Amino acid sequence: MGAKKKARSLDPEISAEMEEEDNTCRPASKPGKVAKEHKEQLERLQEKDPEFFKFLQDHDKELLEFDDEDIDDDVDTDVEDADMQADEEILGQDVEDGEEKPANKVITAAMVDSWCNSIRENGQLGAVRNLMRAFRTACHYGDDSGDDSSAKFSVMSSNVFNKTMLFVLSEMDGILRKLLKLPSSGGKKETIIDLMHTKQWKKYNHLVKSYLGNSLHVLNQMTDTEMISFTLRRLKFSSVFLAAFPSFLRKYVKVILHFWGTGGGALPVVSFLFLRDLCIRLGSDCLDDCFKGIYKAYILNCHFINAVKLQHIQFLSNCVVELLGVDLPTAYQHAFVFIRQLAMILRDAFNVKTKEAFRKVCEWKFINCLELWTGAICAYSSEADFTPLAYPLTQIISGVARLVPTARYFPLRLRCVRMLNRIAASTNTFIPVSMLLLDMLEMKELNRPPTGGVGKAVDLRTVLKVGKLTVKTRAFQEACVYSVVEELAEHLAQWSYSVAFFELSFIPAVRLRSFCKYTKAERFRKEMRHLIRQIEANSEFTNERRKSITFQPNDPAASFFLEDEKKSGASPLSRYVATLRLRAQQRNDSLKESSVLVGENSSIFGDKPIPASDEEDDDDSRDEQGATVFSSAWLPGSDSKTKVPKEEEKKKKKKTRQQPQEEDVVEDLVLSSDEDDEPMIDSNAPSSDEDETGNQVASPEPHKKQKMKNSSRKNVQQKPRNMSKKNTDWRAKSKKRKRSN
Repeated sequence: MGAKKKARSLDPEISAEMEEEDNTCRPASKPGKVAKEHKEQLERLQEKDPEFFKFLQDHDKELLEFDDEDIDDDVDTDVEDADMQADEEILGQDVEDGEEKPANKVITAAMVDSWCNSIRENGQLGAVRNLMRAFRTACHYGDDSGDDSSAKFSVMSSNVFNKTMLFVLSEMDGILRKLLKLPSSGGKKETIIDLMHTKQWKKYNHLVKSYLGNSLHVLNQMTDTEMISFTLRRLKFSSVFLAAFPSFLRKYVKVILHFWGTGGGALPVVSFLFLRDLCIRLGSDCLDDCFKGIYKAYILNCHFINAVKLQHIQFLSNCVVELLGVDLPTAYQHAFVFIRQLAMILRDAFNVKTKEAFRKVCEWKFINCLELWTGAICAYSSEADFTPLAYPLTQIISGVARLVPTARYFPLRLRCVRMLNRIAASTNTFIPVSMLLLDMLEMKELNRPPTGGVGKAVDLRTVLKVGKLTVKTRAFQEACVYSVVEELAEHLAQWSYSVAFFELSFIPAVRLRSFCKYTKAERFRKEMRHLIRQIEANSEFTNERRKSITFQPNDPAASFFLEDEKKSGASPLSRYVATLRLRAQQRNDSLKESSVLVGENSSIFGDKPIPASDEEDDDDSRDEQGATVFSSAWLPGSDSKTKVPKEEEKKKKKKTRQQPQEEDVVEDLVLSSDEDDEPMIDSNAPSSDEDETGNQVASPEPHKKQKMKNSSRKNVQQKPRNMSKKNTDWRAKSKKRKRSN
């Protein structure tokens, strides 16, 4: 609930949807019945008071627009039982239906095989209906209402479940398309709308509804990611049928967005492909819901960032940007609203100036939204629909960078500068980011010697704010200065081919020389001098070619100045930036721990590449994949926890046994280093240290710390005692010698 409350500040329009239940399979309380009663009331009103009914037609026409299909769409997913009661006569053709209305009949593997063979060889409609009943039983197995006396089949084994699920998910799309006389694949919304007025649809639409409804139900019951992925891959072929069932469409979108944001393995990719296919095939029917829903899901999954989750959030951002490209005019309307909401939050922070208002801006949720829209504008900068959004987003990012001008928020400012550099490069627009970077160099935290020791390496990509003790360390100073050099060189390299580069780089060069004059760190002075030499070399590079031009600075021909050199990257700053990028990549790689797999639990999407389209897969490969997925004895509603191999359990037990010893060793090392560096620690510092993110980190256990201090004091006191004994012995011997003499 805390995440949902936070999301309201970013999106008031879609925050109302947060109140809905995440389990989308629960239907409303008899909405179809309410709709029918309302329609009957309007019919009676037309008979009793035709004048008032005519008034409603003229002024409130939406109130009177009711369609029978809309009423049917609000019925629960279990309506196929009522729809199939009229088909009992046809079912008598099958061998299995020889008895008179058998109740709670056990489904065997032979029955499923006979139905499948009948469908493959003769395409018998009775076998299709029987198989759909078995499919419903499989999808609802384990439910509280599963023991329904009206159900024809109610009991099945795990083997039968696997066969039923595999055949229906693999073949039902082709069967439905043959019955409805549709192409074997593809289709658009218009095709289904035209089909809804035919006899085939009225005769077989209950089969389509049963297939989609039961599949939706079983998706909400599954917990295994491989099963869900396989089910979604097969249902994607039938996604066009959702155009006829708006209620199912909304529920599918919510379920898929949940899998996309929280799933593991290949599930996020499969879910996104399903969602994108829906937007392409159904168009305006689901674009608004998909754009709002995917933005809300992105916000809910980007509250925090660490080295493990960084890649997963980047994947989610890329998916949102890709989905926006399906319909850019519609995406612009939503992007404008969402960016405006970010601007309103920033405006409140400047006006109110409270800790809570600052926190809403300086948090990962807000910054990740800025990163998302920066990526969208960079991806579609050449499109006329998205170019106008670059200016307001630039103003917001610049305001965030200047909101809290302190050294603790240097990582936040550097992140904003990177976003501004990306927008400037993609839109070919000058953005004055050099002042943001040069102001950082003039702050005292980067000019005076570090008083906090060497410190721990700081990964500026995973923090927005650092602790007070971290600011005083040498590692933080180096990370900030090197990042300033890299971003400033990146900014100047974008305009290293401009005819006005000399004027553009004059003030940055003067301020860099001033930093070299006052800084006391020789390593920083060396880095800045190298950057200044590259700026001077690039100025000479442009000035030599500027002598031969004849056009004015405001002439459009100025945009083609040094165009050939720009394509080849021949300027000194361009070559220098290439080396800086390589150094930054090496530094980031060194910060990653060797034992950490980036995205281990959230962004590894399987070793096997996913094909571009499911149509390219062979039927044999589909069957093999489905057989491996559904080969387990899993049934909906039963315990689906996978058993851990015995070897892994033994390894875990060994690790748990070894952990206490490792912790003691680490505590000893920390305590000894703390005692050695005692003079460097502030006496007014609290008992619990602050980590890089500003969070409180608990100090070691007090009784262990006191014990270690006492032991160290004993060791220190033992040495003087031993020395004193030796001295007394030597003095006694010398006195005896004197007396004897």
